[in-house]
Amino acid sequence: MSHHGNVYRSGDAPPSSTFYDQGKFGRLFQNLPAFSSDSPALRAALLKIGERNGVMDAKDDLTQAPQNLILQQPLLANNPDNPDLTAGMTFLGQFLDHDMTLDITSSLEQQVDPEMIQNFRVPTFGLDSVYGLGPGGSPHLFDQTVDFGLTTMLVELNPGAELLCRDGSNKFDLPRNSQGTPLIGDPRNDENLVLSQLQVAFLKFHNKVVAHMKSEVGLTNPAEIFLEAQRLTRWHYQWIILNEFLPKTIGKSLVTNILTKGRKFYKWRNAPYIPVEFSVAAYRFGHSQVRPSYRVNFGKGSDPDLFALFFNDNLAVNPVTFDMRGGSRAPHRFIDWQTFFDFGDNKARQNKRIDTRISTVMFDLPGLPPGGPQSLAQLNLLRHLTFKVPSGQRVAAAMEIEALPEEALAELKPYNLHKRTPLWYYCLKEADVTADGKHLGPVGGRIVGEVMIGLLQGDKTSYLSQDPDWTPVFGKKHGQFTMVDLLTQAGVVTEL
Repeated sequence: MSHHGNVYRSGDAPPSSTFYDQGKFGRLFQNLPAFSSDSPALRAALLKIGERNGVMDAKDDLTQAPQNLILQQPLLANNPDNPDLTAGMTFLGQFLDHDMTLDITSSLEQQVDPEMIQNFRVPTFGLDSVYGLGPGGSPHLFDQTVDFGLTTMLVELNPGAELLCRDGSNKFDLPRNSQGTPLIGDPRNDENLVLSQLQVAFLKFHNKVVAHMKSEVGLTNPAEIFLEAQRLTRWHYQWIILNEFLPKTIGKSLVTNILTKGRKFYKWRNAPYIPVEFSVAAYRFGHSQVRPSYRVNFGKGSDPDLFALFFNDNLAVNPVTFDMRGGSRAPHRFIDWQTFFDFGDNKARQNKRIDTRISTVMFDLPGLPPGGPQSLAQLNLLRHLTFKVPSGQRVAAAMEIEALPEEALAELKPYNLHKRTPLWYYCLKEADVTADGKHLGPVGGRIVGEVMIGLLQGDKTSYLSQDPDWTPVFGKKHGQFTMVDLLTQAGVVTEL
């Protein structure tokens, strides 16, 4: 075992410490050993488990048209609907992840002490990815034509999109430089089209609140307008996390339990940190929810709905082929949100259930160098070695939760990982076995719930800390606020 702070390659026990500085990753269970010692044989096993056509591949027929993968029931056998979650929750979860964590220093080739990995994102739900360093530190994020660039977030028109949407309304994109690079607080929020359009929605919701501060509250000082709009935008966002995202993700009863009886495992001395059991394992449940394709928008008039694969390998040889990766602007690249969230019009599509089967489009990720891991599953599993994450069984024992029976993990027996399962895989299987894939199970749910609620409780500027009895002011119903409300107030919803 290495000394605290060193980079190390061997040893069973991860570094332990009860001291965490803000900005660092750390551990919930400091004294638990890694799920296994690193070895070439183990790495080969993890690569095999996570490879295309391996045990985690949903084996979607990508020769089918994208709409068939959604609409034809026989093709959904390994991507079953989650009746409790709509498709947009996956991307909201990704947005939240980018608001909490950013690690640009660790390597899959080395095992590292997570306490020495800098988290380049402040571990709060403060919308760093939207505001950057604010009007003074990130002026490129702000509209310099309004209030001297001190109040209003910058968005740009997507020319021609109004000709392709049902109601003829203007559609907007992220601001971009001449090379198409997004001018936003976190470039990862341009990784896919849904995420980039979600970023646009948050930018425009902030601007809606700015207008409210001027017209309804009567503020005139630009600095005061921005700070109050930022506070209200953050608080409405945090309300969604606590009252919509978490109840649907871990179950309402567990949210209530954590709020009323307290956190059992996620504690800190100085300031909140990001545990690797959360960032490397439990919170990556959303990768299981991604579908191979989506309806992007409804087109216009008699035009057909626009469907696309999430990622499409054919783009390398056929540049006009459309998929949902980010990084570009075109008239047809806008989202009709009625597919992704429930507006009560029967147009929403459901999320995929949480299980150990990952959509096939995620097994050949674009942009990865040849010769290394090519699938998201492989990358996730190898990170358990990088950060020496304990097994799901050991974490369950530490939580005094009954572990999954060995037969539930029988597909891992050939790799001798059915008794010492990587925590990410374990959380996916646990959700499938204990909650029918509708939400996380007791281990994964407890980790995700305690960390996310803890981040809100540990942030002195959050509504939970400053005014726990506060209720939203922009919801359709008094005292309520959902993603549907945010999108509607932001003015990004097409009338169908």
